[in-house]
Amino acid sequence: MHNSGLARRFGAMIYDSLLVFALLAMTTVPFIAIRASEAVEPGTLTLQLALLFVMYLFFVGFWIKPGRTLGMQAWRLQIETSNGEKPSLKQASVRFFAAILSLIPAGLGFWWQLWDKDGLAWHDRLSGTRLRHYPKDD
Repeated sequence: MHNSGLARRFGAMIYDSLLVFALLAMTTVPFIAIRASEAVEPGTLTLQLALLFVMYLFFVGFWIKPGRTLGMQAWRLQIETSNGEKPSLKQASVRFFAAILSLIPAGLGFWWQLWDKDGLAWHDRLSGTRLRHYPKDD
């Protein structure tokens, strides 16, 4: 077991983004169906909150139950606390919102792990969690 590398982290993010985009597309369908005769404005607060809620449920739900999303599972990554336990709902929630903040300045919060003495990204530090790589058992 070791800290995750940045490439492995980004690989899991790409995998998960495909799943999340599909979920977001399905979430948008009812908003389109309700307004069949008029276009749905992307800036609609209700739609934006619904999309954020779906993403929250996806990530936080996976993080607190199995400790990994499907993309993380494919890349053999797991989120855990410093004690090696699964994160609490509070830790996973802080991690979710902090990860959004980590993305905003050109992903600087993620790139930070290259300079961090423990290899942690901003959202790892803020939530008291870490992303660990578990190699295959041969």
